[in-house]
Amino acid sequence: METEENKNKKGIWWKPAVEIFSEISTWIAVPIILALIAGKALDKHYGTAPWMLLILAGIGFLVSSYGIVRSVRRFVEKTQEEVKKNKN
Repeated sequence: METEENKNKKGIWWKPAVEIFSEISTWIAVPIILALIAGKALDKHYGTAPWMLLILAGIGFLVSSYGIVRSVRRFVEKTQEEVKKNKN
């Protein structure tokens, strides 16, 4: 059975999963929603429907993709460092 010290050293086992889930969810939702809101408003203001919406949705998708790749890459590096640390 694990001692109290080992439990505290390991920490909460599900915390990294929640962190990566919330970070990636934010990268998926926020840029696209902001792009759609701004695109709709600009189309209404300039009468260019649906071009601004489509252009900003594409930009929002690219920003989301970049953020997701960056977050996953950082998470993988962090995990690899922890594995190396635990081997030593």
